[in-house]
Amino acid sequence: MATEIGVIGGSGLYDLGEIEDARDVKVETPFGPVTLVTGIFAGREVSFVSRHGRGHRVGPARIPVRESIYALKHVGVRQVISISAVGSLRAGMAPGHLVVPDQIVDWTRGARPPSFFDDGLVVHVSMADPYCPDLRSALITAARGTVDRTVHDGGSYICIEGPQFSTRAESQIYRALGMDIIGMTAMPEARLAREAELCYACLALVTDYDCWHNEDEPVSADLVTARMAENVSAAKQVLANLVQILPDTYGCSCGEALATALITDRATVPGVIRDRLNLLVGKYFSH
Repeated sequence: MATEIGVIGGSGLYDLGEIEDARDVKVETPFGPVTLVTGIFAGREVSFVSRHGRGHRVGPARIPVRESIYALKHVGVRQVISISAVGSLRAGMAPGHLVVPDQIVDWTRGARPPSFFDDGLVVHVSMADPYCPDLRSALITAARGTVDRTVHDGGSYICIEGPQFSTRAESQIYRALGMDIIGMTAMPEARLAREAELCYACLALVTDYDCWHNEDEPVSADLVTARMAENVSAAKQVLANLVQILPDTYGCSCGEALATALITDRATVPGVIRDRLNLLVGKYFSH
């Protein structure tokens, strides 16, 4: 059975729980090793990776994102669902609501490797629409058909560096910029998924009102943890429903994202780079 579906679990979601024939799969990538948990979930083979590690040991700026995305690609995954705890910047997106964002603003500070590619092979992928429209649509359908919660179709996710939460002034700035939800992990995850030509969508679980909402208590780690625990069951239900309705193929262009993105003259790309990144670009050097 092929593993075509990947799940990245965020704060509070460190495993899928009811996964049959679960096995650890260690993948050696050009960027370092990573371990996936692969097994049967809701009748289909799924590969799962815990973003922060078991026990939540890895901070947002130290998440091995390149390793995880590469490993999912390596085992055959073509569709990736990211689960994230987020704060709300809008009164209408209340704690307990689910959001399937359609845009991201990257407010990180450059400490996170943003690409699989650097010197020797320059690649510029389109990020105009950072989430796969087909996978987003399926995720919204699955969420609305599964849980008795408000599900928001669309929203702009601002990704901050962290690990500290925002100041009140920052929170108000993000609101003024038109942002809807805030978190620390959407980037470079979305960028790397696009470079790996994977369909990628996010199920954002609202845990708090950040700190702009003066009538609510300021966000804290304890608050996020408590509310995320309440959301985990809903997230697993949505995932189980989603996995059952996902088609094998989509009409989107995610799987060809690099077709017009390689700007370097291919004849000048060193063989060592082609070999190192063959999983990602090999098909574009085969003729």
